[in-house]
Amino acid sequence: MSQRILLSPPHLSGREAANVLEALESNWVAPLGPQVDAFEREMAAELGVQEAVAVSSGTAAIHLGLTLLGVRPGDEVWCSTLTFAASANPIRYLGAEPVFLDSMEGGWGMDPELLEQALEEAGHCGRLPRAVVVVDLYGDCADYDRILPVCARWGVPVLEDAAEALGAGIRGRCAGGFGALGVLSFNGNKMLTTSGGGMLLCGSAGEAARARYLAAQARMPAPHYEHMEVGYNYRMSNLLAAVGRAQLGVLWERVAARRRVRGWYERGLSGVPGLRFFKGLAGHESSCWMTCVLVDPETCGVTREDLRSALEEADIESRPCWKPLHLQQSFAGCRVFGGGRAEACFERGLCLPSGSALGESEVERVCSVVREVVEGGGKWK
Repeated sequence: MSQRILLSPPHLSGREAANVLEALESNWVAPLGPQVDAFEREMAAELGVQEAVAVSSGTAAIHLGLTLLGVRPGDEVWCSTLTFAASANPIRYLGAEPVFLDSMEGGWGMDPELLEQALEEAGHCGRLPRAVVVVDLYGDCADYDRILPVCARWGVPVLEDAAEALGAGIRGRCAGGFGALGVLSFNGNKMLTTSGGGMLLCGSAGEAARARYLAAQARMPAPHYEHMEVGYNYRMSNLLAAVGRAQLGVLWERVAARRRVRGWYERGLSGVPGLRFFKGLAGHESSCWMTCVLVDPETCGVTREDLRSALEEADIESRPCWKPLHLQQSFAGCRVFGGGRAEACFERGLCLPSGSALGESEVERVCSVVREVVEGGGKWK
């Protein structure tokens, strides 16, 4: 039997064990420590940002980021609707109200024109959002050339959720560094993994100090345990940071590998009617974290679910694109601007196995199933 092909499994560098052993031998096994400090410095330098704060998850980083931006109960925070729930859950943690915005024509990211119209309307009504969470999807940056000036005009800060886009960029500028604050995730399926963890990318030392303080239970610098405000237990373990440093050392190799995988898919599925690969905007450098196709059932003769089911039968993991948050029961009743494009992406979008350890023969195995299903009118074998 062929081995199961997974969507995006962890891909270790081989240096993780040595780093973890170093941490163990130093007896730094609790949260924080020299590995955390080094991981933060190295990531900030790699991405060209002022400061990086290592935390327990990307969700924690979003929560801290929104807190730093002054989000309070009753505020509105606008967010991309085509994304994972973690992009918006922290809005609710803070007692604020999420408002969702649709994707742009021909792409996944937040629609800049729709955002501009919505901000114009909100500005004239005196109901501007406290912040906008813009999500970089599947390894591609949002259209910051248009989004940032619109938000700046109205004085609304952008929190860049780059959890899926480490290694991507725009004209040499790295994902995570476009907003007032940026967020990374090191979940097991991401470009770089610490098994669990994340980072908040900051533009100043003051912001980073505030984030670290809140992430460490807001403990004051006193000989006893003194707390003037509520904090969080969001610190990253020194052991996990040791893993992250080993992963960071091969980041650009992993980006190159995923770009190779994308190229194999494009060649292997070339000519299949009704299949369209998502392409980033001109001038954008995709990390190709996830290779996704849009399935037009009228042209293709099969649906996205036909393909997903056949791939699963062939022991190949694939997944529908994100279900828009305005359709999720957990956000029922939230306002949404547009929504139809994101809904179409969910209905037609399929994420194919994209791990950086995939070989060309494995990609061909995936392509073979897809071609057979399309040629067979929805049937495999």
